[in-house]
Amino acid sequence: MVHFKVFSKAWVVVMLLALAVSACTPSVKVAGGAVPAAQPVTHARGGDPALGEAQVNFTLKTTMADGKMVFAGVGGEIDGQINPDLRVQPGAVVEITLVNEDGALHDLTIETAQDKAYVAATEQIAGQGKQTKMKFKAGAAGTYAYFCSVPGHRQVGMEGRLLVGDAAETETVNTSIVRLPDDLPGPLNRTTPEKVRVDLETVEVTARLADGASYTFWTFNGKVPGPFIRVRVGDTVEVHLKNAADSQMNHSVDFHAVTGPGGGAVATQTEPGGATSFTFKAINPGLYVYHCATPMVAHHITNGMYGLILVEPEEGLPAVDREFYVMQGELYTVEKLGSKGQHTFSVDKLLNEQPEYFTLNGAVGALTAEHPLKANVGETVRIFFGVGGPNFTSSFHVIGEVFDRVYNEGALTSEPLTNVQTTLVPPGGSTMVEFKLEVPGRFILVDHALSRLERGLAGYLLVEGPENKEVYDGKMSGGSGH
Repeated sequence: MVHFKVFSKAWVVVMLLALAVSACTPSVKVAGGAVPAAQPVTHARGGDPALGEAQVNFTLKTTMADGKMVFAGVGGEIDGQINPDLRVQPGAVVEITLVNEDGALHDLTIETAQDKAYVAATEQIAGQGKQTKMKFKAGAAGTYAYFCSVPGHRQVGMEGRLLVGDAAETETVNTSIVRLPDDLPGPLNRTTPEKVRVDLETVEVTARLADGASYTFWTFNGKVPGPFIRVRVGDTVEVHLKNAADSQMNHSVDFHAVTGPGGGAVATQTEPGGATSFTFKAINPGLYVYHCATPMVAHHITNGMYGLILVEPEEGLPAVDREFYVMQGELYTVEKLGSKGQHTFSVDKLLNEQPEYFTLNGAVGALTAEHPLKANVGETVRIFFGVGGPNFTSSFHVIGEVFDRVYNEGALTSEPLTNVQTTLVPPGGSTMVEFKLEVPGRFILVDHALSRLERGLAGYLLVEGPENKEVYDGKMSGGSGH
């Protein structure tokens, strides 16, 4: 019986000419995107010259650190610090000098976290050695973001905190719901069916969504996605679902691999503190999604209740060096993208299909800063990829790689597609891709609906090993997207 317990240079920042052009528009950018024209901005770029002499001065320079675009402090207590905290008192007149060291287009924008009571920004500057200044009056005590508003720059590292007042520090939620991409069982390597027990617990947990932001996720076994379940065709699978006693909601599980009413959901509608079970026979090989199916189903899915179950064919899968588990999802929050503090679910945005965040494995930065995929030159890689959704189709793509084989829609007994650049995966769907790593570097997992990069959707595949100049020979350029 088997039991399942359950940055090189900065990445895509000026990759598309269209993004670079849009960055030159005069509108102030906040929270990873342009402020709508109707939104008031009480401080123009450069600030208010009538404020008089500054009481607090900071100098920041734009530079590169650990493969990311960042701000670095110059002089005083912040000298040499990356994205330093800038501490001021309410009502203080503050002047910030921005020095462009790396030559790319940049600015520095400051916004309030919630009510957007004021926005201050420098002029946008490009070219090494260029400088600009901004002057503003600090508002109420609190924690505010400063960042570069050029599309993509905030997401790749150009963000810090303006702390106003002595009590400006906010509680940081360090709990992680991120499922590591290599957290999956290996090949079964058996030729006969068995009885397999799967234990799932639905757990509601407040955890990190993005830097300075948290959310109350609903999970299977405390992580997003839920555990990767691996069985063989012909196995008898016994599913045990427990709903944690401190849950606020009923939960259930629907396996797309199940032939039976509701995929098991009708047998597993489980109250807090309760437990249910059912048994099914795995009769169709393939890669399948599972998810909570308690009304409103889309609410439970968006909060993180999805995962993958692999039903291996009789002959198993071809051997590869590394396997990874990645799933895409969306979050619909009342708070705007980039806001700090605890985020809350928005039913209106869900019904209107207007997500604030797109994620891989649950959180912004989950597979970049936190847990990138890692492999070596010469190895073969397999990615089990699924879309929890609940609404958006993914155009799955790995920048700088071609999929040698794509098992379209998770169909493992059909001939795979070969030499594929980008593959479509619908919500509630999956794919299995395989490719060999020929050269070292950082390869970026994206949904090629690339605006979603700005809402948090990206992952890294970090490949180490010797160069292969017959395959690729090129010098990394400053400000490149990779």
